[in-house]
Amino acid sequence: MKTNHPKFILYSVAALLLAACAQPRPAGKEGWRAQSDIDSFAAEGRLAVKANEKGSYANFDWTYQNQVQTINVNTPLGNTLGQLCQDGQGVLAVDNKGKKYQAASARELSEQLLGFPVPVQYLHIWTNGQWVKNAPYQILPDGRLQQFEWTISRSLNENGTPRILLLESAKLSLRLVFDQMKKTNTTNAPAQCAARS
Repeated sequence: MKTNHPKFILYSVAALLLAACAQPRPAGKEGWRAQSDIDSFAAEGRLAVKANEKGSYANFDWTYQNQVQTINVNTPLGNTLGQLCQDGQGVLAVDNKGKKYQAASARELSEQLLGFPVPVQYLHIWTNGQWVKNAPYQILPDGRLQQFEWTISRSLNENGTPRILLLESAKLSLRLVFDQMKKTNTTNAPAQCAARS
């Protein structure tokens, strides 16, 4: 088969350039800043959890409004596996059968349900490129943030919104890939987790 080399090379270079443009860019050292107010947002995407060499995958939709954080974990077909919500009263999880689990903190609840702590209470802060205030932190030479027992890295879309958030600890890795994240207004925002009513 005869190939027209100049056109083939041109198309290949164009495809590589387009692919490079589509790749998220890592958020370097300058990508982290001190914690400040977090704007309300709605996000959706996919998550992967790996613990003890075993992995689980799911979709998520996540809202943060009026300091109420709700994360729905869904199957690829859209069925809800569970919901996790944090508000001023603590943390609440609801499974797909409607059973509720409560605790004063996300750490306590995740240890109770999973056997290891998941830092849900800090996800919205790290996703927005901030370190948790009044807590020790370190920014590594490669631009990753270390805080508590977690190493956190982010990559961003061209418009500066998060594309990937990766959290790693000795026991667990949690990867969120964002399909979209947008600011929302706080009109009619909930004052507590909807599952409390």
